[in-house]
Amino acid sequence: MAKLTVGKTVEGLGEYLHDQRRQAQMSLRQLAEKAEVSNPYLSQIERGLRRPSAEVLQQIAKALRISAESLYVRAGILDLDESGARMVEDAIALDPRLTERQKTALLDIYRSFVGSDVVRNEELADVVTEANQEEA
Repeated sequence: MAKLTVGKTVEGLGEYLHDQRRQAQMSLRQLAEKAEVSNPYLSQIERGLRRPSAEVLQQIAKALRISAESLYVRAGILDLDESGARMVEDAIALDPRLTERQKTALLDIYRSFVGSDVVRNEELADVVTEANQEEA
């Protein structure tokens, strides 16, 4: 039963990445190049055939300009409760109607209202490190 859950998690991650890539108006090849992963490997991730490491997810998130945490949730590395605010940040970052300056200002304001604490960031770093060690 756990295998089925992992499979659905990887498929969901792949669909989410595909949607994010299309919203960013990037080809598979462009994203692979920006994320510094191979084109076939990225294709396999999008099709739900491969489960990427936390490090690869971080590279993909950076290339798509979304939070790595949202990908970690989709991959089953983090619980949804730990990243609720990140979904709002992703929405702001992906809104094509906003300039970069407006996005930065909105993110700063949002973070000041919800409060970003250092402890949460340290916990996230620990989770990512642990996930990377499991992949190795």
